[in-house]
Amino acid sequence: MDKNVIRTVIADNRAEVPKYKVIIRDFTFEEFANYVFVGIRRAGKSYLLYQRMQQLLTKGIDWDEMLYVNFEDERLTGMSAADLNILLEVHLEVYGKKPILFLDEVQNIDGWEKFARRMADTGHRVYIAGSNAKMLSRDIQTTLGGRYIPVDVYPYDFAEYLTANEIDISDSSILSTEAKAEILRKFNDYFLFGGFPEGAKLSARRDYLTSVYQKIFLGDIAARHTVGNTFALRLMFKKLAESVKHPISYTRLANIVSSAGAKIGTNTIINYVEYARDAWLINPIRNIAGKLVEKETSPKYYFTDNGILNLFLLDGHTSLLENLVLISLLRKYGRTDTVFFYNRGIEVDFYIPDAHTAIQVCYNLGNVDRTLDREVKALLRINDVLECSRLLIITRDEEKVIDTGDREIEVVPVWKWLLNW
Repeated sequence: MDKNVIRTVIADNRAEVPKYKVIIRDFTFEEFANYVFVGIRRAGKSYLLYQRMQQLLTKGIDWDEMLYVNFEDERLTGMSAADLNILLEVHLEVYGKKPILFLDEVQNIDGWEKFARRMADTGHRVYIAGSNAKMLSRDIQTTLGGRYIPVDVYPYDFAEYLTANEIDISDSSILSTEAKAEILRKFNDYFLFGGFPEGAKLSARRDYLTSVYQKIFLGDIAARHTVGNTFALRLMFKKLAESVKHPISYTRLANIVSSAGAKIGTNTIINYVEYARDAWLINPIRNIAGKLVEKETSPKYYFTDNGILNLFLLDGHTSLLENLVLISLLRKYGRTDTVFFYNRGIEVDFYIPDAHTAIQVCYNLGNVDRTLDREVKALLRINDVLECSRLLIITRDEEKVIDTGDREIEVVPVWKWLLNW
């Protein structure tokens, strides 16, 4: 790799990064820790790096002591792990100081983790961001040797979305009617178009979401894994979107895609699903009551952002509501084996073992006794099987408490639940 190219890239980044207006996210950095931030493309990982750089500036650290590189820069095409040390060489030649490293989309460099380990071992502070879940795989974590704190980064939660739109929610007890109406208007936008930070204030949000999806589909999945049958891949995502809320097996996915004219085997579908999960596009959750084979082969799938899911749906409000609840749970409790569904004789949408909480999601309870009765009975029955300290029904707008005599069930509108009000 040409040192002159590296020198230009470093200089350009140093000039550009201070220009970004950063909306502070709710994250506290440990003073002397190293981090690996991982999440779906455009979730705001780069802005967390910018946020940290700007925080360090206020602490008296100069730009000469920071080195930011985005490895999606086309000028770095062909860079290998062996070239990474050139970054340090060039920085020392130009600025003469040991830098704090900020490495963005570093998964593009095969073998990056060995360089990251060496940097930590030699006393560098390092902040890493990437769009591939394998960056937190067991093998890579072993190589990093516990020297980095892994952090999952999601698009804005609803509170962050309101902050980005300059709406103050610091004291919910004194909200005026007008302020509450504005929150509900913004929730409608968030519900339909999701929380990608760059899209929070755009008017052409659907166009923006389409471009993000295409980048994930073509770049992070198809190109990265050399997928030749992109037609089958598109059909699979469409079916997964239409199947949100329902378990679906690899075999059924393969049969559906094949019946649409894109002949494909179950093993290929398994690979495609794994690629999509690695790119953070989808998130499987398993049946806590299922047998081992069922748990592994027939999960429910949800999309990491409502905006992308909504690209596939015509009238999908019930799916969007359940998807939004699940992603909020994963954001709070973690992405792997923290949230389950229950399906054995009864169906309960979500169960969180660590919180001993069972949740049903119902868009509109309305005045239909049968709907309310079904949701309540399912929660009461799971309470007999699993430890449940809290029973919830999350709705679009309704709010009340149901007293069954033995248990209380909270009915909460989703926007209030998202804000922890």
